[in-house]
Amino acid sequence: MGFFAKLKSLFVRKAPKVTLGLALGSGGAKGMAHLGALKAFAEAGLSFSVVTGTSIGSIVGALYCKGYTWADMVGIVDNLNKKEFAKNIRPFADMAPIEDFLEQFLEGEISDLPLPFAAWATDAESNEGVLLNTGKTAKALTASAAIPPFFRGVEIDGKKLYDGAYTNAIPADVCRGMGADVVVAADLSAYVKPEEEKGRIARLLGSAINYFVPVKTLENAKSRGYDAADVMLRPNLYDFKPTDVSRAATDAMFEIGYEEAKARIPEIEAAIREAGKRKKR
Repeated sequence: MGFFAKLKSLFVRKAPKVTLGLALGSGGAKGMAHLGALKAFAEAGLSFSVVTGTSIGSIVGALYCKGYTWADMVGIVDNLNKKEFAKNIRPFADMAPIEDFLEQFLEGEISDLPLPFAAWATDAESNEGVLLNTGKTAKALTASAAIPPFFRGVEIDGKKLYDGAYTNAIPADVCRGMGADVVVAADLSAYVKPEEEKGRIARLLGSAINYFVPVKTLENAKSRGYDAADVMLRPNLYDFKPTDVSRAATDAMFEIGYEEAKARIPEIEAAIREAGKRKKR
């Protein structure tokens, strides 16, 4: 570096680093849209330094923090024995087989992950949200994804925990609390059928299931995520259910997530620039 370049470097302030966070929402099989979004982010050169997630979002988020790419995650889904996996989805099933499956890819503790990560669950006794940022990674993920009445609660630190969607479906506020300057979040349930459009049998089944659910959805379970996010992705998954695991459905949801994220890249980049300006002041 020449003399004048060195002199200039003394007076020109470097652009401050903006910490980019990612908050991934719940949605079961709709989580394929998260993988599509990750592909769009990778193509745009966006990488995240802090990640949080609820339910399927926590699983995708932890894999990202471990270093898996979107293509790696698609490979995991493609190699999953769905018939064998489906055997574990029955009323009050034990999450242990799913924990064992996740252990193959996410062994060890949350603190071992290369990037800061947190999952969100719901306490069965108090119906309050529970932050999971320590302990065994695979067990935390099963607690965050234990949707009743299909699965039993997962016990952690003496608490029986269920799916975090009941208390914080898109934990963008948690992501910001962990140091993210800009939070990109994804709502997999932005487009759902209203009750009046559902068939009579579907409505009756929903009422019956709710009767057996030990936790209730808080009024701000989704709005708190919207309030904390700088950019909220809203892939239109109206035609899909959280249980749609056919190849055609997963491919379609992946593509929808990809297109939604790709369309929002300019908005994300603008948010990053604005955060950089604020940090520079």
